[in-house]
Amino acid sequence: MKKPHIHKSFLHAFRGIFLMVRTERNFQIELVAFFINLFFIFYFNLSGIDTALVIMASLAVLSAEIFNTAIERTCDIIQPDFDKRISFIKDIAAGAVLLMAAGAVVVGIIVYRKYLF
Repeated sequence: MKKPHIHKSFLHAFRGIFLMVRTERNFQIELVAFFINLFFIFYFNLSGIDTALVIMASLAVLSAEIFNTAIERTCDIIQPDFDKRISFIKDIAAGAVLLMAAGAVVVGIIVYRKYLF
């Protein structure tokens, strides 16, 4: 199979992000949180390290949500009816997003407390 040109690969990737924005409520909520963080980065004039930490934590949550959605959609194709095994897979994928989000909140608390207090 021939690999697509690099620009087509980027177009597919951006299409994937656009589909997430358009169809996934949790991704939309997490994206709002990302933009709030961008605002805070400029409002509080965060240091370079703090900015990197906040952006990486935010993007990690968004990426985890994308992987979770991919896993859930794949499971739905493989087994459209309820299956205990599929439920387990979906639950642990959702758990990964929850852990990543909790970690991002901890990063936010550590970073922003320096600027708030």
